[in-house]
Amino acid sequence: MKKFLFVDLDDTLFQTPAKCKPADALVPAAYYADGSVCSFTTAAQRALLEGFQAQMTLIPTTARSHAALERVALPFSSYAITNFGGLILQPNGARDEHWHSQMGEALTPMAAELLGVKARIDEFQQQQGWPGRARLMAEAGLTFYVNIKDPEKNTARLDMLQQQVVEPWLADHASGFYLHRNGNNLAVLPPVLNKARAVVYLCTTLRAQYGEILTFGLGDSHSDAQFMTACDYAIIPKGSQLAGLALGTL
Repeated sequence: MKKFLFVDLDDTLFQTPAKCKPADALVPAAYYADGSVCSFTTAAQRALLEGFQAQMTLIPTTARSHAALERVALPFSSYAITNFGGLILQPNGARDEHWHSQMGEALTPMAAELLGVKARIDEFQQQQGWPGRARLMAEAGLTFYVNIKDPEKNTARLDMLQQQVVEPWLADHASGFYLHRNGNNLAVLPPVLNKARAVVYLCTTLRAQYGEILTFGLGDSHSDAQFMTACDYAIIPKGSQLAGLALGTL
């Protein structure tokens, strides 16, 4: 039986230096657009990756764009899910056009609302005198979501922004927009955009190719939980956001 691991990347298979322990044997794993290193793997993560690759096919399932995924120095060779599930790439790197068409129909009506919340976020940050600005995350002709990071990594600003702007905006919108927050990363996403929908679609594709398959999900954050539960088994890294949530329910 073919085995597939749908795997989140950032803070799962690698992380920024600030999240690494001083004693870790670090190896560069991902790069900024200017070529400088942004994230590293530890020895334990490299051993984990090697073990998984010997037993199953790994499918990156990430919020990263296609361009950002190409700056990841890990040996993936199958499908890939990017942009929180907005774009699926085939093993040859070409996008899945059927999925792209589906997402286009679903996302296009929501673009105006994303522009609206971006404007509200930027207006608030300007009023506060903060340096950050929101970004519309778009690729391949589709607008996916709004992303905000504080350039000075002042998460207290994002806390205030979340509580005073984003959450009230979400409460006023019955169309199902939702919030993703993990540290210095805040995103507002439309309801049609999530990794789980892409995983379910791709599992159907894989079953058509291989018959019965076994699937695993590996991720660290709250936003990964839904796609992980769409798999047969879920794997959670120790010390992650999801691990903390699981411990809190015991």
